[in-house]
Amino acid sequence: MDTENLPLQISMKVPSVPELVSVVRLAVSGLANRLNFTVEEIEDIKICVSEACTNVVQHAYAKSTRPQDNMIDVVFTVSDESLGIQVQDFGEGFDVSVLETMKTGVLREDSLNLGLGLTFVRNLMDECDVHSEPGKGTVVSMKKRVPQQTLQTTS
Repeated sequence: MDTENLPLQISMKVPSVPELVSVVRLAVSGLANRLNFTVEEIEDIKICVSEACTNVVQHAYAKSTRPQDNMIDVVFTVSDESLGIQVQDFGEGFDVSVLETMKTGVLREDSLNLGLGLTFVRNLMDECDVHSEPGKGTVVSMKKRVPQQTLQTTS
């Protein structure tokens, strides 16, 4: 990828329905491939994006009667150092302290349906941050460092 045009931001807005999670996976796969990530790294990135989007589909708008009206905002940020991915919803949100208890290995009763996938994301990506506010939505931000050979300028 031509490093002269970096940083580069690509945005997508997709309805929060299971069938469209694959569209986001395809987009991130193509972008990661252009950045020379290994096949294994691309698979890890796709898993993480899928998990974040699937959480939106399953949890963010769970009480909605019209899921096609509820959107997932995805922003890919490419710099010379990393591929950043932000997945945002404007749904129910949740108490992020649940995620902290997941790190201890002790599950609270209110955490049984939350956090396992995001814990997995934290292990696969170089960075992962989750910000959520009940009633306002959730933002999952993750980064994967770009392989060094990508930093060569193409002609």
